[in-house]
Amino acid sequence: MSAPSPSGASSLYPPQEQSVPRPSRGSRLAGVRRRMSLPVVRRASGLLDGRNRSIFVGHGQDFSDLSLYRPGDDVEDIDWKATARNGKPVIKRFQRESNLPLVLALDTGRTMGAQAPSGEDKRDLALFTAEILAYLARMRGDTVAVVAGDAQRLVSRPPRSGSEHAEMILTLMARQLWHLDELDPLAAPASDVSRVLERVSTTFRRRSLVALVTDTSHPDASASDWLRRLSVQHELMVVQVADDLPVAPGKGRSRDVEMVHELPAFLREDASLAAEMAGADASRRSQVSALLDSRHLEHTTVTSSSTLIPALAELLRRQRLASSRRRRVI
Repeated sequence: MSAPSPSGASSLYPPQEQSVPRPSRGSRLAGVRRRMSLPVVRRASGLLDGRNRSIFVGHGQDFSDLSLYRPGDDVEDIDWKATARNGKPVIKRFQRESNLPLVLALDTGRTMGAQAPSGEDKRDLALFTAEILAYLARMRGDTVAVVAGDAQRLVSRPPRSGSEHAEMILTLMARQLWHLDELDPLAAPASDVSRVLERVSTTFRRRSLVALVTDTSHPDASASDWLRRLSVQHELMVVQVADDLPVAPGKGRSRDVEMVHELPAFLREDASLAAEMAGADASRRSQVSALLDSRHLEHTTVTSSSTLIPALAELLRRQRLASSRRRRVI
């Protein structure tokens, strides 16, 4: 999990010139709108439509079934042919698809401050992910909530609608991530995805769409039980921000955020060591993917801001298909 060192100085996190601005900028939702084309917005927003079915009496929705008229029902819903056949007033019932609340579950552990394969800060990519999802939910009029935490810190906000609430949540997430810069590297808290998932499970009782944003080292086996519980309680999908390797010949100065000192040049340029670390990284990713697959969870890996939007759109498409299959089984 590497982070570049600007101007030859050892630094835990990447330099500030990144493609996604830092917490001091203005409206985050407006920033997403500028970066997303209208066709992409419409397609991705449509994938959030109709996550949950509810029966109600009314017009303009899909017909469901017939029911005997009860005082208080709209007389315009009476089916006169069915009424004539039954000898009693009968009304049409319709089925409406309503959307689920969105819960953003964010890993704020120290490995999130490392570098992605694109050279971008993983925190930028994690926040951009949250911004896109919040923007799409806001477009649909859905409520948005957040749980962000690690081994030492944990914050949450309840689901509410509106741009002001979404902006507040995104700003809170940014502050939690960039607070890592104020800490000594060795004192920065480790990830604790289980803790984040537990808070989601115990706080949000209503069925929701939960988006866990973490990296490719998480969630690990310690979170298995909470993954199982949330996959039943909610709709859960996982976005993993990929790590760059600290050892890669020709890539320049970098070091692992889990190490105290910068890697010396002879190690950074060691091809055999690079191959060994790449193999270990691939093995770790494979184990995490196997865990997610065993829980039948949809997940995607993000490597850069340029590929993030299509990766999220594809994830939402697969999540919707999986949700539809589960509803048919039920």
